[in-house]
Amino acid sequence: MTDQKKDPMIRVENLSKTFVLHVQGSARLPVFTNLSLEVAAGECVALYGPSGTGKSTLLRSLYANYKPGSGHVWVRHGNDAGEHEWVDMAGAAPHRVLEVRRRTVGYVSQFLRVIPRVPSRDIVAEPLHALGVDPETARAKAEGLLARLNIPEAMWHLAPATFSGGEQQRVNIARGFAVDYPILLLDEPTASLDAGNRAVVVALIAEAKARGAAVVGIFHDDEVREEIADRVFDLSRERAAA
Repeated sequence: MTDQKKDPMIRVENLSKTFVLHVQGSARLPVFTNLSLEVAAGECVALYGPSGTGKSTLLRSLYANYKPGSGHVWVRHGNDAGEHEWVDMAGAAPHRVLEVRRRTVGYVSQFLRVIPRVPSRDIVAEPLHALGVDPETARAKAEGLLARLNIPEAMWHLAPATFSGGEQQRVNIARGFAVDYPILLLDEPTASLDAGNRAVVVALIAEAKARGAAVVGIFHDDEVREEIADRVFDLSRERAAA
């Protein structure tokens, strides 16, 4: 029997991205060229390199927020019928991208997009509702994550617009981990968190890996990166090689 943890979940093939600065005479700013990367189930790959080497650009390309100039971003997607297929996020139609995001690829950004008047508990539970999870189960999962991330129960029914930056980030993390996504993309998930809450996030990532999730993240905290990453993907080295 094949070891599930060795099955590939992400295959980046010959990916290139250049930004065109239209307000500066259409100047072209190459980010990376012919970049390739494979990530297995149960593996955490940390994107590494100085500012400007393309870490965030690559992460957003995996999520199809950015469209590359060339190349492929294949993700192993499980559809509603329980079947698995490879979807190229670099060229998929918008409705297809949304389907993959709903079920297969979770993303935790650095900042929570605050929704006016929507309680924190409902923000966390929303991805579960989108999958058809019954309201009681979704609510219980949301409350459990908020409690684990040390958001006081008195704040669960409040919209997070007035929360501190660290509290908003913890709500954001809870939302990202509400669904057991097969693929998780993490953009500095422990930024602005204290040591205790960093440890909770590290534990959540470890649990995701243990159930077979493929994780790609940017971790500027050296201790967190060393503790959770199985492999470092150095984009400055990849750029030099290209």
